[in-house]
Formats: sequence, structure tokens, C-alpha cells
Amino acid sequence: MTGSSIETFINKVMSRLIFLVLFGMFFFFNGSAKIIMPGIFADNMVLQQKSQVAIWGKGKTGAQLTIITSWDNKTYSAKINSDGLWRTKILTPAAGGPFWISISDGEKITLKNILIGEVWLCSGQSNMEMALRGNSSPILNSSEIILNADNKNLRLFTVGRAVSLKPEFEIKGDWVTSDSESARNFSALAFQFGQILQKKLNVPVGIIVSSIGGTMIESWMSKESLEVIKPSLIPVSLDTVKAPHKLATTLFNGMIAPLSGFSIKGFVWYQGESNRHEPALYAKLFPSMIENWRKNWGLGELPFYYVQIAPFGSSDKTRSGPKLREAQLKTSQSVANTGMVCALDVGMENDIHFMDKTKLAQRLSYWALGDTYGIKGINFRSPEFKSLKIDGNKAIVSFNYAPYLTSYRKEMQLFEIAGEDRVFYQAKAEIKANEVLLTSEKVKKPVSVRYAFKEWVMGELFNNDGIPASSFRTDDW
Repeated sequence: MTGSSIETFINKVMSRLIFLVLFGMFFFFNGSAKIIMPGIFADNMVLQQKSQVAIWGKGKTGAQLTIITSWDNKTYSAKINSDGLWRTKILTPAAGGPFWISISDGEKITLKNILIGEVWLCSGQSNMEMALRGNSSPILNSSEIILNADNKNLRLFTVGRAVSLKPEFEIKGDWVTSDSESARNFSALAFQFGQILQKKLNVPVGIIVSSIGGTMIESWMSKESLEVIKPSLIPVSLDTVKAPHKLATTLFNGMIAPLSGFSIKGFVWYQGESNRHEPALYAKLFPSMIENWRKNWGLGELPFYYVQIAPFGSSDKTRSGPKLREAQLKTSQSVANTGMVCALDVGMENDIHFMDKTKLAQRLSYWALGDTYGIKGINFRSPEFKSLKIDGNKAIVSFNYAPYLTSYRKEMQLFEIAGEDRVFYQAKAEIKANEVLLTSEKVKKPVSVRYAFKEWVMGELFNNDGIPASSFRTDDW
């Protein structure tokens, strides 16, 4: 090949490369200007009924959007601001569907098969995350639950794992209709909670699950909520970190912040096992997290229902399940519009991933149906310690939310009493309506009472609705 031929060949190659680069840039910039919405806005989603529902996304700076909702054929407009973001609110009707929403900046996208109903966000660690299929531990009655999972009015969304040091825009996941296949891979606890709500309310229900096993509460908290309590927990870098999901703020930024503002009816939470080493700190962090999540959603004091961690026979003396349960109990007493589900009767001594998620799903649904939706006749509260009265050698414990207490005719062995020497002895316990009378031959002048205040117990005190009492103590020793 001559010199001129080589030069001609090089010129042709360079021209071709320039064309390909420009061609790619054209599609890149035009593609980036298209309307982009977080994954939570998608076909098959459920929107909260009778609400001003926020929707948002990205697009070409300065472009004007036209949004049409099929349930009322109403047209909304929104302008994309200087940072490429847009946000507006649309009005939703009473429950129904399917509907569609179209969004156009000249090029239209359509979200299809949308239902209007009730939406709940469920979050936490492994006992929330565990799917109906089980893993190292099985789920009780899972085959039957999966078999009966077909429900076109129950929609499920699992948030994909994501960590970040700053609040993210995008969120991974897909809305799916409940059937045997989708339910099998969905949270056992959250699925059954949603299923109960859908059948009782007889409206579409959407359940969003954002959870990762083995995580502490700090991971699910924002930088803002941690700064006033323990700023030293906040990481500055994820470089070389092998388990970034265990660092403070990372899961809030990656898996909660992108959902913030998506209209929901309330929150469901199950987490705490990984914080048993610092129950006193948890007592500060948990209320702060609840307040901050509500603030981020901007929808007022949304209901926040949660499961108290179940007993587990840990022999690790650096951890205290009873004190963590105590911190959770006190949160329910001090933070408005919260409700705690007691799990004192479902734990397993040698498996932190207990099998019976059904009882807890039922008890969570009692809170939602009775407290949030105001359905009469549903008792949702556990018996709760009210007062201690000393009468000679007797300690008389009274309870709220239980006109009648029961042990189902079984002898109770989890009550203990102590005198001024602070030594606790097992007490003989006798139920009288909403009181328990306690005595011990070894304690002549009782001072303090404890119930089930141990790592591993199986709850034995219930109200007549079958809801167990939490472990508690009257001392702070």
C-alpha cells in the first residue's frame, strides 16, 4: 500500500469513528432528556386512595410536562427545573382500577394496570426479609400460603439492595401481582399482612418491602437523624468497606430516601436483633428514626407499627434481648401513633429466624385494621403493665388493655419478685381478672417484679383475645 493509500485509509477510518461518536452522543443526550421515573412508578403499581399523591422524575431541563390520569381524565402540568428534576401531585379517587397515567414532554410514556387502594411500606432486617420459601429456616405453613396466594388485588414490590452515602433518586424493583410464584419470593411477614388487609378491606393493597438481614437500625437512619444522637457513626467513605450495608445511613440513602414521599398509609417495621448489644442507644435511635421517616414523607404522623423482637436463646453475655425489648416497649408508650406487636410466644431457643410469621402478620393487621381503619371489635393491644401494689408479702400487678388475663389454665413460671436485697426468685402467680397476685416463700417484703425478663422465654400471659403481654420489669437495676 502506497503512502497516499494509507493516508486515505486512515482518513476514512477517522471519519467513520467521528460519525459513530457523534451518532452515539446524539442518542445519549436525547435518551438522557427522556422522562425518567424511579422504579416505584411503574406498571402494576398501587397508589394510595383519596389522596394528593406525589409523582416525580427527571427529564430535559425547562421542558413542560403534561400528565393525564385515566380515572378522571384530568390534565396536570409540571415544569422540569434547572437540575433536571420535576415533581407534582395528582388526586386519586376511592379504591378501584385498573387505570393508567400518561406523562408527556412531546414524547409520551404510559404507566398501565394501576390500582388505587391502600399502600404500606414494610422494612427491617432478616425476620422481615425472609421470603415464604424460607432459607436456612423454613416458614410455617408456607406451602399452603403459597398455594392460596393468587390475588389480582394484591400487588407486591421488593426494593433492590442499594447502599449510598447520599440520598439516591433511583430505586430498583418491579410491581408484581400476587400469585404463587411472586408470593414464594416475597417477605413471609409482609405478604400475610397485606393479604389479610386486602381480604378484610376488600380494596386493592400494595405492599412495599425494603429490608436486608443482619442490619442495625443505624443503617436505616438518615444523616440528619443520627447527627443529634451519635454523629460518630456516620461514615465518610465506603472505600474498602466489605459490608457497606452495615454502615450507618447507607440503606436509608439507597433504599428508603428514594421512596420518601411516595404516598402510603403507614409503616411496618421488624428490626432490633442486631442492636441487642446497645439497648440504651436503641432507645434513643428508634424514636428518632420514626420521627425522621415521617418528616421525610411529609404526610403527618403516619401510623408506625412494629414487632418487638422475639426471645432467642443467645448465650452471648454482651447482648441483652430483654433490655432491647424494653426499649421497644417504651417507644410504643412515648411516640404517638405507634403500635407494638409482642412476639413473646413465637420465638425459638436455637433459631433467631423463628418459623411462625403468621401470628405476627395477624397481630400487625389487628393494629392496622383496628387502629388505623377503625374497624370495631378488633382488639389489637397487648396487656400492658399498669401498676404494682405491695400488700404484706404479696405483690399485686395490674394491667391495662386486658379486662381479663389468662394463661390458658397453665401454671405460670416467668414471674419473679425481689426484696430490698435485689435478688429475684420465681414467684407463685395467680390471676384475678386483670391482676396477677405474686408471692414467694423466699421474699417476705417484695419490692420489685419482673415478668419474662430473660433472653429465652415462651410467653405465658395473654388477654382473652390471645395477645401476649410483653416482658417487663418494675425496677431499673
